[in-house]
Amino acid sequence: MSDGTATAGPAAVGPLSGRVVLIAGATSASGAAVARALTSAGAAVVAVGSRPDALEALQASVPRVTTHTCDLSDLGAVTALAAAVHAGSGRVDGLVHLVGGWRGGGSIAGQSDDDWAFLDRAFRTLRNTTRVFSDDLVASPAGRLAVVSSTAVDSPTAGAANYAAAKAAGDAWVRAVAQGFRKDAPNAAATVFVVRSLSGLEDRLADEVVRLWSVPPADVNGTRIPLSPPSLG
Repeated sequence: MSDGTATAGPAAVGPLSGRVVLIAGATSASGAAVARALTSAGAAVVAVGSRPDALEALQASVPRVTTHTCDLSDLGAVTALAAAVHAGSGRVDGLVHLVGGWRGGGSIAGQSDDDWAFLDRAFRTLRNTTRVFSDDLVASPAGRLAVVSSTAVDSPTAGAANYAAAKAAGDAWVRAVAQGFRKDAPNAAATVFVVRSLSGLEDRLADEVVRLWSVPPADVNGTRIPLSPPSLG
């Protein structure tokens, strides 16, 4: 695991000012958009990915982020990541989980073990990061968890059965986190954003993630918020 030091810059004043937000799977287009929006809103962003070169490119485009390389599917590596983040940035107030990817096609009989292994690995990253950083989010005065799910959960097809099942598992996991927040951390919220495809919605997702810190946590805890392209006309 390696890390890159953020470049100092002016910070905004607002609900995210001084908050530490970790983005898991930060090197995608959506990760860059969320990192940019969070830093602009005053957050200290910790960007985590598996490829050092992609993290370097992210830091070049969003200079104020701090980067860490980590295999988030490995619980021991995530535990070590948490220690490094705590030492360098402090305890986190937010976790934005953007690890994913689509696999599918064919019929029920054609749902391959290789595709399931890929999708299950993404789900493991959600389980690992939420378990390791749960105490941080519970202790924070404004803890937030945000993940991206799919309309396939509500409308599964035979050709995407693996994908829909993995996404459904993620939805259930986040709803369980939300129930724990209702019991133990009324200032925290766990939210699922639902898309058909994230392509073209990166900036919309970024704005909605930032908004989570501007609304009462009870209003968004345990909710599934659909994101759709803006209507034309």
